[in-house]
Amino acid sequence: MGNAYIFTLQPTFTQGLLLGQLSILFLLVLILKYLFFDTDLNQPYKPVSYQPRIATTERDSNDEIDRTIPIKLSPDDMEGLSAGSGTVEWLNIVLQQILSTYRMKLCDNVLGLEGEEIARRRVEGFANKLRPAAFVDPIQVHSVNLGVAAPRLSHPRHQHLDTPSSEHQVQFSMDYTDTISISFSTSVLFNYPFASFARLPVSLTISLSLFSSSVLLVPPEPGAEHPTLTITLPPPHTDFVLDLKTTSLMGSRAKLADVPKLHELITYQIRKVITDKGTWKVVLPGLSSVREVKEDIEKQQHYMES
Repeated sequence: MGNAYIFTLQPTFTQGLLLGQLSILFLLVLILKYLFFDTDLNQPYKPVSYQPRIATTERDSNDEIDRTIPIKLSPDDMEGLSAGSGTVEWLNIVLQQILSTYRMKLCDNVLGLEGEEIARRRVEGFANKLRPAAFVDPIQVHSVNLGVAAPRLSHPRHQHLDTPSSEHQVQFSMDYTDTISISFSTSVLFNYPFASFARLPVSLTISLSLFSSSVLLVPPEPGAEHPTLTITLPPPHTDFVLDLKTTSLMGSRAKLADVPKLHELITYQIRKVITDKGTWKVVLPGLSSVREVKEDIEKQQHYMES
């Protein structure tokens, strides 16, 4: 009967291959766990020591932003308004003022660094309400740039659809270029191969450079039970331009900077949220409530699924 032993006192090629693979895996686990991961999960969470900041190239960090200034029109725009063909420009002015109002409310109508701190705390509280506590440590928002611009509409064109309000539906080309950005840090919790294996500190800065798409503006139907103004990305919803800039640091003792795959993942997830949403309904005061509109949307989704 021949020898059926795998391991013998004399090294073989198979033994060397197995031991080599096991040693590489063992070293990889050690490097990841003790060089990049934070293994002391018994201690309360502490924010990472490195805190990325949003680059302020347009203004000095001590300057105050006046978010109440309306959109500035070029000489060509003013000439178009004087000629009576600047209806879209007036709509752009309204959009600018609406977003400026929301920015001021987010800052409690306080300008400068104090107002930015109020907005930062609000964004941080909102982010921690949404985070999955089983997989992500508390999120610390370091800085928030609310931007100063608004989406700019152009090239209006009528859409003829088989609905009562189709003759009033208008499709626009929309471009949104701004300095809106957020900088935050947290840790991703790893529960594999066993619970509380390690945590990976992550620090990110995400900045929006450009969002461009076609937008369909659908007015409320007078006979609707709960009329709303609807803003829709015309099909296909994926046909839009999203230009994001991200900077990242990952790791505890050693740090990986600006990992391309992380940028791709963030961009993919944001595009997925926009694609899945596709439609935004604006509740009209005195005609409907947010609760009623949500119930209408749920009923419509249930009807489509069934």
